[in-house]
Amino acid sequence: MSKIVLYHGSDKILSKPLYGHGKVYNDYGQGFYCTQNSELAKEWACPTLDDGFCNSYELETNGLRLLDLQSEKFCTLHWLALLICNRRFDMDTPIMRQGAFYLKTNFLPDISDYDLIKGYRADDSYFSFAQAFLSNQISYLQLQKAMKLGKLGEQIVLKSQKAFNQLEFKNYEIAEGKNYYSLRLVRMEKAKAEYKKTLEDSDISGLFIRDLILGDIKNDDPRLR
Repeated sequence: MSKIVLYHGSDKILSKPLYGHGKVYNDYGQGFYCTQNSELAKEWACPTLDDGFCNSYELETNGLRLLDLQSEKFCTLHWLALLICNRRFDMDTPIMRQGAFYLKTNFLPDISDYDLIKGYRADDSYFSFAQAFLSNQISYLQLQKAMKLGKLGEQIVLKSQKAFNQLEFKNYEIAEGKNYYSLRLVRMEKAKAEYKKTLEDSDISGLFIRDLILGDIKNDDPRLR
């Protein structure tokens, strides 16, 4: 048996998550978004000062196919290509539209056969980093550095009916909004401040989205690792 404990932050107790429910415009599409970090789940549960709930589950992973976006097979651009397909971006410049098309054409993973996806979670900070890269404001190296600033950890998303069938609810804890809302804000502000410091180190010779397009750079390019 290969069981893992997962946590989901919410404004309600979710004793039986349902397949086919949830937001469509989420990082990796519709699914049940969890983390293995209970403290992080409590932050997710408190987007305001109101109390939330940290639901805990046990997932039997035997027989489930996992797509791990942080394995050596993938790079940050695979994550970004998925994000572009599932989240709403304001593609208000030609370079952003061309960059989005290039990433989707060359770096979009096929997730259709997977039960679970493991990867970064794009909160407001991460989403702004992605937009800055797409608009040619920061280099690929700066994007990679920015991704490490928020300390958001990884999220695990259940994508199939099979995965939902192997998920067992255990219990829940109340997440106090007055504590976890503040922790969430502090972490996000710290990430933004460190991101600004990263921008002070110019990377003129680095790879920008325009360079990827003009150079027809693919996943096997060593500069992406």
